[in-house]
Amino acid sequence: MNDITIIHEALKLVKDGVSVTFPVKGRSMIPFIMGGKDSVILQQPGDLKPGVIVMAEIAPDHYVLHRIIHIDEEKGVITLMGDGNVRGVEHCTPATVMARATHVVDSKGRTRSLESPCQLRRAKVWRMMLPFRRYLLAFLRIICKKYRYEN
Repeated sequence: MNDITIIHEALKLVKDGVSVTFPVKGRSMIPFIMGGKDSVILQQPGDLKPGVIVMAEIAPDHYVLHRIIHIDEEKGVITLMGDGNVRGVEHCTPATVMARATHVVDSKGRTRSLESPCQLRRAKVWRMMLPFRRYLLAFLRIICKKYRYEN
């Protein structure tokens, strides 16, 4: 079974109201979600607002798990950006938002909310640090690499 088939099956379950725990690949959501180590719990999109992490289809069979940074209600366009990205955004519509990531599950099985007031404040501060993010992310990648080899 390939990745796209797995994503489609997971999203069918989410559409039916089932919460799905989904493994994350990539580094675009560092430091809040660690690709290859963490999983996210996906639920139906519900109320969309800036700060929420969603899985959206930005092109046919091309899905991203990124944070909403802006919603243009007049044009019906949602702007997404990965927390681990220093530039570049994606655009989607409310209809192409397939799921909402509400919790992250780490490699030890611990679950934490991605939508708690504390996490949303952290995400807001992280967003304001965009001009410095390149340096912070480089530091985090060095630390994560070191941690990976020690454990």
